[in-house]
Amino acid sequence: MRCLALPVRALSLYQRQFSPLYLANIKQMSTMSTNYMFRQLFDRESCTYTYLLADSLSKEAVLIDPVIELSERDVSLVKELDLKLKYVINTHVHADHITGTGRLKKLVPGVQSVLSANSGGEADVLVKDGDKISFGGHSLEVAETPGHTAGCVTYINREVGCAFTGDTLLIRGCGRTDFQGGSASTLYKSVWSRILAMPDNTVLYPAHDYKGQTATTVGEEKKFNPRLTKTEEEFVILMGNLNLAYPKKIDVSLPANMVCGLHQLPDSMADWV
Repeated sequence: MRCLALPVRALSLYQRQFSPLYLANIKQMSTMSTNYMFRQLFDRESCTYTYLLADSLSKEAVLIDPVIELSERDVSLVKELDLKLKYVINTHVHADHITGTGRLKKLVPGVQSVLSANSGGEADVLVKDGDKISFGGHSLEVAETPGHTAGCVTYINREVGCAFTGDTLLIRGCGRTDFQGGSASTLYKSVWSRILAMPDNTVLYPAHDYKGQTATTVGEEKKFNPRLTKTEEEFVILMGNLNLAYPKKIDVSLPANMVCGLHQLPDSMADWV
């Protein structure tokens, strides 16, 4: 007759896996995923992605990288979904559009702005590496990923398995490194040590895409990114020879974005904040 008893080691593992504490942790992780709300929004002019994240139980929400011209769209969606906007977050000081932070602070009183302390800009909350931004039962971990600018950060939701990379890492590309304290060598190190060091199935959401793609993964970029799969030396040479055009909106965007879009706006937007 075949013995149905489990070996001691297997039995111990079985007991651990199905202990009340283990099952409680599994239930908590499942519940967190169920209560996670996500919307990806798009600005056609600057090809910028804005992300709305929320906890469906507490209704607390955050916006990442909003664009000023689309602030009313963002607020309308927040209201439709019956959410409470807690933070408006930027991955860096943008050069290609004016952030919607200032406008949103006027439209939604009490919301707080978030920006990297290394950016040199102003915000209600200045974050550093390792800080966490909480909304309901969820949180975003701050990972400093300079290179595109000196103040770039990536926001990581480890429970859900995703990250918001700003302009540091794009889908099959990366941000330019020739202004705002940028450095090709620094960006290369940031990507490989902080972003591509995460599990291969981590979903990555960039601040821009110009070819109609919406997301990628760590595994995909490690295999297919034509820039970041090069050696660091090759990457630095490539980035130094891009000869990119001067950003069209940089002269109006940078001054405004250093103060979260609150001041020094173009005349056409003077009464927006």
